[in-house]
Amino acid sequence: MLLTPNPTNHCFGCGGANPRGMQLTFEQDDEARRIRGRFRLGAEYQGGTGFLHGGIIAMLLDEVMAKVSRFAKDHAVTAEMTVEYRKPVPVGEEIVVEGWEVGRDERVRKREGEIRNASGVVLARGRAQFVEISKERFQQNVAAAQARPGGEKH
Repeated sequence: MLLTPNPTNHCFGCGGANPRGMQLTFEQDDEARRIRGRFRLGAEYQGGTGFLHGGIIAMLLDEVMAKVSRFAKDHAVTAEMTVEYRKPVPVGEEIVVEGWEVGRDERVRKREGEIRNASGVVLARGRAQFVEISKERFQQNVAAAQARPGGEKH
């Protein structure tokens, strides 16, 4: 299933309502229970000349791991994340970003993600813990964001 940017979401990574955001599209693989994205990011996202900025790499991993919540239809927020930068991620070349769940403990969701080049070499790896929040709290957060000046409009 294709996960296109939600036109009412202002998320920098995947929101369709953020004109300055990346508006990333992912694929949901129900059989493998993995989320994947294939991207070719330009020089506007570089840190060192010719390579993606480390913050963009971390954001890509956070985004793909967060989307794993779709399988359980829950809402979870990032509580802790580590990134292992294994090799520079070149701009302008195709990369594959993939995330999956490795464990659950009450409200904690343990997830991993990788960024690979077209040959399958792992360029970066992320590990994170997400904490599930109730649907009521999620809706309260959405309502509060909408009420702020310049807040999201759903």
